[in-house]
Amino acid sequence: QVQLVESGGGLVQAGGSLRLSCAASGSISGSSVMGWYRQAPGKQRELVALMTGVDVTNYADSVKGRFTISRANNKKTIYLQMNSLKSEDTAVYFCNVQTWGSEYWGQGTQVTVSS
Repeated sequence: QVQLVESGGGLVQAGGSLRLSCAASGSISGSSVMGWYRQAPGKQRELVALMTGVDVTNYADSVKGRFTISRANNKKTIYLQMNSLKSEDTAVYFCNVQTWGSEYWGQGTQVTVSS
């Protein structure tokens, strides 16, 4: 069983920055895919960024050039550095891990960007 704990959300003004963290406990394979999704009120959950086991990254077009996903050396903690935040980035951000044939979600952390 894998548990994910997110932190780092909050309220920030437009143009500001936040850094989200997601710490995983339990068995994580070296080939796991870890990523961030977000869900704004009234909208579907969408991919923000993900990183594969060989550190290949993928970003939503809306965040390219502003957000950066990274992973700790132990491959059990991932980060999302969010710069130049916009009001449309306001959402609950969820950490996601796909490992050993299963998928796990964190509880979510709120990011609110004020204009």
